[in-house]
Amino acid sequence: MTRTQAWILTDGAAGNERQALALATRLGLEAQTLCLHVRPPWSWFAPHLIPGGRLAWPAAARAQLQAPWPDIAIGCGRSAALATHIIGHLAKRHCYTIQILDPRINPRHWDCVITPQHDRLYGPNVLSLLGSLHPIDTAWLTAARAAWIELSTLPSPRIAVLLGGPRRGIPLDKLWQQALCTGLRTRLQRDGGSLLISASRRTPAGLVEAIAEAGVGFPLYIWRGSQDGSNPYPGFLAWSNLLVVSPDSVNMLSEAAATGVPVHTLITTPLPNKLAQFHQALAQRGLLRPLQAESIAPLQPLRETERIATLVAEKLRSRHTAQKTGA
Repeated sequence: MTRTQAWILTDGAAGNERQALALATRLGLEAQTLCLHVRPPWSWFAPHLIPGGRLAWPAAARAQLQAPWPDIAIGCGRSAALATHIIGHLAKRHCYTIQILDPRINPRHWDCVITPQHDRLYGPNVLSLLGSLHPIDTAWLTAARAAWIELSTLPSPRIAVLLGGPRRGIPLDKLWQQALCTGLRTRLQRDGGSLLISASRRTPAGLVEAIAEAGVGFPLYIWRGSQDGSNPYPGFLAWSNLLVVSPDSVNMLSEAAATGVPVHTLITTPLPNKLAQFHQALAQRGLLRPLQAESIAPLQPLRETERIATLVAEKLRSRHTAQKTGA
């Protein structure tokens, strides 16, 4: 059997690459990752095709974006959408193009477009999911527990706090930070346990220290960045009894909801419309609760990647059958 050749196209954003890799892995593809940074003026118009489109990338990148084309190209994000759009244009029917996240132009330019439900994008080649694609399933969690067995020695309940950062419409201001610290302190005093804190590059300065102060007297495990060693994020997801996630990150909320443990967040100001719809959808399925609410484990963890991969595989089989029959 001929091995399926696949490319993952990324702009280097970890969250985008993670989604594309998760889909490729679930499809059983051994994919080559190409990191492509789009230059102006093409970046201003991406993913629209404008004259000299391949000049959007430096010479080394252009050398990679040429025949022989892969069987499948998977991109995630607006910059990658330009590459998958160009590949679809140049490779014709020799490459099946998959674009993750709303490309902001007509989805007909790709063979398959995968978007979160709150983007409300529709079309015969569009697949919608709740949240984002990710690798987390039972096997992933089992491996993470083995890799981070040291976290099992921390007393339960282990409360992991996963921090993103401010974004448009979500300031995560001092009021929010104070409410978060107060809520966490209240839980620790009531239930005991330990506090695990994971920051990101977007996390406001001083927030980790404020949370750590709220946890004084209880065991703490803090990760601010690479200076603290290997990222324990997989271990936090695998070993925590409760997850508290800042409201800004669709990716982190989706991954937390896949663990099967209670997930909480804190909202002090109205969320932007699309993000509010996502939060509401999680809450309606029992996957997300306010920080101060009682902790209840969901009846079913959120595992959308497997469902989407099954649908993509069906599309690929249909395409292969049509090509063989000349349809």
